[in-house]
Amino acid sequence: MAMNGARARLPGVQIHWGRLLLLAGGTLLMAFAVFSAWQTWLIANQGAAVQQVHAAQDQAVQVLAREIAAEHAQVIQAIAGTDTSSLPADSAPVLVALKQRLPQALNVEIYSAGLDEVLHANYRDFGYAKAAQLMAAPDAAGDPPAQSLLKGVGDRRVTMVVPLGTQQKPTAWVWIELPFAAIAHRFNDLSVGGGRLELHQSSDRGEDLELMAHGGLASIDKEPVGKDVPGSSFNIVAVLPGAYILLPQSLLLAILLTLLGLAGGIYLFWLLAHTGVRRAAAALAEEQALADTAELSPKPEPVKPVIRPIAKPAPAPAPIAVDPAIFRAYDVRGVVGKSLTADVAKLLGQAIGSLMREKGLHEIVVGRDGRLSGPELAGALSDGLRSAGIDVIDIGAVPTPVVYYATYRFNTGCGVAVTGSHNPPDYNGFKIVVGGETLSEGAIQDLYKRIAGNTLERDGNGMLRHVDIVPDYIERITSDVQTERRLKLVVDCGNGIPGAVAPHVLEGIGCEVIPLYCDVDGNFPNHHPDPSDPHNLEDLILSVKQTGADLGLAFDGDGDRLGVVTRNGEIIFPDRTLMLFARDVLSRQPGATIIYDVKCTGHLKGQILDAGGSPLMWRTGHSLIKAKMRETDAELAGEMSGHFFFKERWYGFDDGIYASARLLEILAGDIEGRTPEEIFATCPKGVSTPELKIEMAEGEHYRFIEKFRETAHFGDATLITIDGVRADWPDGWGLVRPSNTTPILVLRFDADNAEALKRIQDVFRTQLLAVDPTLKLPF
Repeated sequence: MAMNGARARLPGVQIHWGRLLLLAGGTLLMAFAVFSAWQTWLIANQGAAVQQVHAAQDQAVQVLAREIAAEHAQVIQAIAGTDTSSLPADSAPVLVALKQRLPQALNVEIYSAGLDEVLHANYRDFGYAKAAQLMAAPDAAGDPPAQSLLKGVGDRRVTMVVPLGTQQKPTAWVWIELPFAAIAHRFNDLSVGGGRLELHQSSDRGEDLELMAHGGLASIDKEPVGKDVPGSSFNIVAVLPGAYILLPQSLLLAILLTLLGLAGGIYLFWLLAHTGVRRAAAALAEEQALADTAELSPKPEPVKPVIRPIAKPAPAPAPIAVDPAIFRAYDVRGVVGKSLTADVAKLLGQAIGSLMREKGLHEIVVGRDGRLSGPELAGALSDGLRSAGIDVIDIGAVPTPVVYYATYRFNTGCGVAVTGSHNPPDYNGFKIVVGGETLSEGAIQDLYKRIAGNTLERDGNGMLRHVDIVPDYIERITSDVQTERRLKLVVDCGNGIPGAVAPHVLEGIGCEVIPLYCDVDGNFPNHHPDPSDPHNLEDLILSVKQTGADLGLAFDGDGDRLGVVTRNGEIIFPDRTLMLFARDVLSRQPGATIIYDVKCTGHLKGQILDAGGSPLMWRTGHSLIKAKMRETDAELAGEMSGHFFFKERWYGFDDGIYASARLLEILAGDIEGRTPEEIFATCPKGVSTPELKIEMAEGEHYRFIEKFRETAHFGDATLITIDGVRADWPDGWGLVRPSNTTPILVLRFDADNAEALKRIQDVFRTQLLAVDPTLKLPF
């Protein structure tokens, strides 16, 4: 090959590098001009969009201020027309008159001028927010500001404190609760364009709680300070619409760059065309000269065509290698650094994000437990979600139920808890909720197929914001649950993440808490945080006896399971605890469906029927139970593992911390004043075993159960095969099933007496060994 200037000669081919450079340069400059023009359009429209959001913010302030002022005026008018001559000796006539004159009020209370009863109140019972608003009223500059208070599930109210008499010398103070619906309706009716408005409430402690949000999810620039709503503690925060502006936000500069790119591109294309004309003329002259000398030159041999094989297309990239064994029945779980890495977590985030995009969902909550690998895996998961175009709300290190709560609190319907639950420290995993459904079985396998097939969204740019939801979670429970008498508790969190939350909740409902292993330590230095294993409750039993506590409570590693021990050291198995919960719920919801899993005692069905409920046995697994609750509209469910699911007064997800509060409410509110031991004694029990486990190789436990189901014979027993094999006799039952979280067989036996228990175990022993004589049975 010979080179001549900017032109290279090949047989039959001429490459003009100079012309190629002109073509490339002109194309790039024209593309830059188009990009600059697009940026010019975005910059020009950004100002108008921001102005529209600020106008909506101002309108929201005015609308809500007028609404609050109108409600306040109605209250003042009602008070002005009320005879208060009986005060301060007798407030009852005044209270009756005010309720008649304020029919829209949900609650009216009267307190003394000095607020002494508020000052000396038990704030756990009275309410911290209510006490703070009342105590701040005498020092308010002008009328005490209206606030908001959450009374129950979805029951938010507007609260006002108004003096009877003058504010400087009041005869008494009136506490009034009004519906929040009017404010919510006016706020949601506003048009915010491409941005978002958030209604916040400030407190004297500097806290700023988000009450509502209205507008799009694509907004990215949240202003740090909101505009106050006069007459209240509310403020409106503007979240400005996002635009992908990469140039400096100067309209003049953007126009200039557009013109420069356009002019440069046109010039290079003109130069390219001009050069082409000159080269064509030179080529024509050269061909004429060659023609003149053709007769003097010998004719060349004809060139034989060179036949080259057609190149085969490059093979498609191989599927991304991810261990399919980590995609389990209820969640995704594996060993950190081996089957579970940051790369796998990011791919999982992309798979979840791709599923959400298909369902039209755009925002998700991410939280993690106290494991050492949590920050890295949660961060990688969030990166994957954001690359799929999903906005992420990171709530930090929290129990799994707090993640579930946040999906309701922020109305995302989507959440991922990065947790290894009760597994050893080197494990971690992901519990996933999409569109209000906890993913299980086929839905989890679908995530693996997306990763293995590399069908993932990856070109998005989701937002990330950090929110502390724990105070709101604690307030939500303590505002709904309070104990009638003070119970003394030992709380064992096994160094799991519940240690950061559970003691505060239980103190907030009125209990005395003695913490045991409540320091969060991902190494779990004392015992595995698994209350279903009696060995893990030994320290709790000892501590309860030594301190004389009324009860001992234990939580698993991520706080969605509850264990209970009594003062005398008895372990209360969760199926007996579920009896108490069923009685309590059915006293308010007669006829409700109560779901329990195949590992629960046979006495439970009769207890539910006696309490007027509809019992339903179902498969083990938190995600499977929640799906069945939605299908049957059940009010309560529970598992032998310690998962409890309250829909009545709660949200229907498994929450060990909330379940403990409901249990203490029942025990402390017993109208006969019985001790916890006496109350639990009303729950029938036979002779039973805890969960017994047989370890196997990965996947082998499933194959064993299939063979066992086909070959085992149990005579006249009633067989239930919805989850493993359960054989029921009139005096007891036995169960063997495959765990869906670890490669083990789980067994449990329950009978009316020791003789029946031994007989049932002998039958199962014979049938199990008939399938595999090498099994090492734990009974």
